[in-house]
Amino acid sequence: MTLSFGYWLLVYAAIAIIALIVLIARYRLNPFIVITLVSISLALLAGMPPSGVVGAYEAGVGKTLGHIALVVALGTMLGKMMAESGGAGSVIFSHVNDGGFWLIKEYFNMTVAQTFKTWTVLETLISVVAFALTVGLSYLI
Repeated sequence: MTLSFGYWLLVYAAIAIIALIVLIARYRLNPFIVITLVSISLALLAGMPPSGVVGAYEAGVGKTLGHIALVVALGTMLGKMMAESGGAGSVIFSHVNDGGFWLIKEYFNMTVAQTFKTWTVLETLISVVAFALTVGLSYLI
């Protein structure tokens, strides 16, 4: 009984997966280089002509890296927005540690309750404006 070509493709794929794991985990080779070499070897074993291997590799890697670059870029922008807006949000209720709170209280001869109300509105306004500017700038940058 002869084995079909499809069976051998499964065997080659299994060998390729084992080779990937061993070369990366055991021998600590660079994963990108190992994946490249194993992919090219698998393509040649599967019967793909050598001229077609390069084109297929470029198309597959290019498409994958294009998607990864998009995810990284969007993630970076979102992280920057969250960091900036988080910094703006932390300003809202920082009264007790803020020297300006106590200076304004003394300078305008206000009670702690009056200063607290005034300072809360002021700091909230600053935070909301900072958040709005951050979101607005994120569309421009």
